[in-house]
Parts: sequence; C-alpha cells; structure tokens
Amino acid sequence: MRLASNLTQSELAARSRLTKGFISQLERDQTSISVDSLLDILEALGTDITEFFGDRGSSPVVFAPQDRVQVPEKQVARFEILIPGSTNNLMDPIMVTLAPEEKLPEEPPHAGEEFGYVLSGVLNLNLGTKTFKISARRCFYFESDRAHQYHNRGKAPVTFLWVTSPPQM
Repeated sequence: MRLASNLTQSELAARSRLTKGFISQLERDQTSISVDSLLDILEALGTDITEFFGDRGSSPVVFAPQDRVQVPEKQVARFEILIPGSTNNLMDPIMVTLAPEEKLPEEPPHAGEEFGYVLSGVLNLNLGTKTFKISARRCFYFESDRAHQYHNRGKAPVTFLWVTSPPQM
C-alpha cells in the first residue's frame, strides 16, 4: 500500500508518527505490529481498518499505466510493478528498462520460477555459470534455484517484461 501511494518509507514513517526503521522491519516481516501502530499507518495511507480487512469484492482485471508502482530503489532506468499489490499474489509482473551497462542486483538461489519477454534491445541473463543473450521478441524461463542476474551490456536500452513466482519483493 505504501508503494501504491507513492510514499517512501521515511514519508510513511513521518505521516504515521513511527520510525523509518520500524517501517522497514515491518515490510521485511522482521517485526510484528500493534493495533495502535497499524491504525496509525492505515490513517497515513488514507484508509481504515474496516476497509483494510474488509471484503474487497471482485478484484480488478484491467490495469492502466497510472496504476503501476514505480520502484526507484532499484536504481535502474525503469522498474515498474504492473499490478499494484501483486506481491500478495502468486506471481509478480514487472516492466524493467535497463540503460546501457545497467544491471539488476544478483539474486541468490531461491524457491520459484522466473519468466521474461524481451520487448526491445538485447538482455544478458547470467544464470549460474552460463550467460544467455536474449534479443527482442524472445523469452526466457527458468527455476530460480541458481544465482541469476539481468544485465544490459549493449549500447541501447533494453526493456523486458519480467514475471516472478512467487513474488520476490
């Protein structure tokens, strides 16, 4: 909800009268939350406990570009979560653009699967000890049981749709 509201951890902490460290630990599931703190966070996010825990009815099916959640912390040209709240789903679709020589941090082995479709440019996928060059209109799929990293070694930007299951963020 914080990302969907375009708030940094610091901004949410200030609005909810909590510390940035507490917000960070909460998001990483390293602490539990009291009802009072939950109410403060929900108020800062413009909702209440009834709406938060209530029946949301049917889920949206179609999402517009303005629904996307930008994640500037990834420090690449563009990292957009395409479905708000998708980290609570079985898969997480993300649109990524890497400028020349940009790369995402190396991911250690973890449970799950990853799929991608390169829209433009040439993406380098380092998977274990192998490197794959994936050009536009090609896709990739692998089980995430090996260290892996996405890198643009070209001179033009690369844009790809990336789907992780389960969500890793």
